Amino acid sequence: MDSSELRELLSTDGLRLLDSLPRYDQAADVVRTVSELRKAGHPPALVAAVLSQSRLRSRAVAKFGPFAERMLFTEAGLEQATRLQVAAQHAGRFQRAGLTRVADLGCGIGADALAMAALDLEVHAVDRDEVTAAVATYNLAPWPGATVSVGDAENTDLSGVDAVYLDPARRDGVKRLANPSDWSPSLNFAFGLGARLPAGVKLGPGVDRDLIPHDAEAQWVSVGRDVVELGVWTGALQREGIRRAALVIGDHGTAELTAAADSEDAPVGPLGSYVYEPDGAVIRARLIGDLARSLDARMLHEQIAYLTADSAIPTPFATCFHVVADLALDQKSLKRELASRDIGTLEIKKRGVDIDPAAFRSTLGAKGSQSATLILTRVGGKRRALLVERV
Repeated sequence: MDSSELRELLSTDGLRLLDSLPRYDQAADVVRTVSELRKAGHPPALVAAVLSQSRLRSRAVAKFGPFAERMLFTEAGLEQATRLQVAAQHAGRFQRAGLTRVADLGCGIGADALAMAALDLEVHAVDRDEVTAAVATYNLAPWPGATVSVGDAENTDLSGVDAVYLDPARRDGVKRLANPSDWSPSLNFAFGLGARLPAGVKLGPGVDRDLIPHDAEAQWVSVGRDVVELGVWTGALQREGIRRAALVIGDHGTAELTAAADSEDAPVGPLGSYVYEPDGAVIRARLIGDLARSLDARMLHEQIAYLTADSAIPTPFATCFHVVADLALDQKSLKRELASRDIGTLEIKKRGVDIDPAAFRSTLGAKGSQSATLILTRVGGKRRALLVERV
């Protein structure tokens, strides 16, 4: 979105037209919709702006739920925005720490600032892009305790705040920036600020762990089994005795596994009746050993993140599978086995073996009426195919 499109959108006619549109339908005839709006007297630029925004609002429901219906978005801003349920976790951390005046540096479209303002925190949101800051201003308008300005995070006056939240920009346009010194603000600046003020720094979940300050709390977050971020917390925002955490959000609600350090792995043992696939946040936080001990489980292989046990214990931190058959990882014998079991729909998971699941599935030629899950991995030192069913 450029400034001219934003002006169209923020006009009285633009907002009225946007709110009057039915929910965006990807299968709808867009040409017909444009034609109808043009016949109603709406100028082309306005029609393009509101239809683009309607499409973004539809996509945003996955992150913002019903709040999306009253928000504005940019393409990049929506992609990078914190999910509202995760932003609520961030805001709750500031509230519990008793920190009431927060600077959100690199606020994007204002997702985290919105969650903070909803808890009656005073939040000053800053973004260097004028269009993005204008969108954040619109999204934060219902909350009088929230303000937005255009500016550079590294030059923002922080004299009136008692904590900061930073989401460094890790892209330059469409190009991903590999060097943390090139991020905006740089990672050195973010962590340097965190040494002076209580701070939360949002990073990608795959960031080099060696970059994390040894005395900070690192919390990996997953939503619906998808690891979405690493939050690094300092000062009053970090919890006593916790340096590693895996926060898992799903249909069960929220659950967290925490520790003072990376956990020691569980020993390798024989395949049991059940296999557990740890949540990605648990893997990233290196808390697989603690999870294994809570399940009375053992590792299938010392370098592979699958656990096995003789009984099934419900846990939000892993997906549990019942082992139906332990098979050789051989294409011909697997093809015969699937045919004998009338299996046609096959989910393939793999760790520790160099196999493309999609390509391998096509070689098996499964055509039956039943469905199954196949785990391709190593049990001890051997390549195996485990036919399993979800518990």
